[in-house]
Amino acid sequence: MIIDDDELDRLVLQRFIKQYENIEIVASFDSAEKAIPYLDLPIDLLITETNLKGMSGLAFRKLAHKIPACIFASARPEPAAAIFEVNTLDFISKPLTSERFHYAMLKLFDFFDAKEKCECYDALLGDHCIKIKESGHISQVKIKDILYLEALKDYTRIITREKNHCILDSLGSLLQKTFFDSFVRIHRSYAVPRHLIRRKNCHEIELTHEIRLPIGRTYKNNLSFFKP
Repeated sequence: MIIDDDELDRLVLQRFIKQYENIEIVASFDSAEKAIPYLDLPIDLLITETNLKGMSGLAFRKLAHKIPACIFASARPEPAAAIFEVNTLDFISKPLTSERFHYAMLKLFDFFDAKEKCECYDALLGDHCIKIKESGHISQVKIKDILYLEALKDYTRIITREKNHCILDSLGSLLQKTFFDSFVRIHRSYAVPRHLIRRKNCHEIELTHEIRLPIGRTYKNNLSFFKP
């Protein structure tokens, strides 16, 4: 579903989307109000302008919370912080370019790939490891081997040197378990083991293996324990 009150931008988005055979445009509107009756359709992706006339894209996203993925597009960057509080996959600044749109599509495909894999997972927490069941096989991931955790809406990607795993549990929920007491949340999308932090500045931290991750503005105080 596309919502944009600028006709040219709608046409540009439609042209970009047609390059991807696995994406079908099911609806396109110039206002959020017109899209409301279509919320019961089985839609996987919403692309909407944030600053719409009438109901804003942000307000509509709250109504359309059942749509798994949402990408906002706008010429105004101010709402960017707020939109990531409503399960946003990406934010594209206008004017739209094919390169930036393709990057958003890669994130989209990655998201749905992880979502599909998670449907085959059954995660069980042990004292010092996570047991992950996939396609009938159980693998164990030691807590000490986890490099960082990445939030993917209702899922969490577990990053290790050998392999990445996904479990059907939110990052916030995982961090409330005692097994992850050694982790600190540094961003809405990331949590890291405290002992792996090597450096930090105002914008990012560096872990072992030269891994760099951004620091969210609201999570900076979580890193006050780290003294370089």
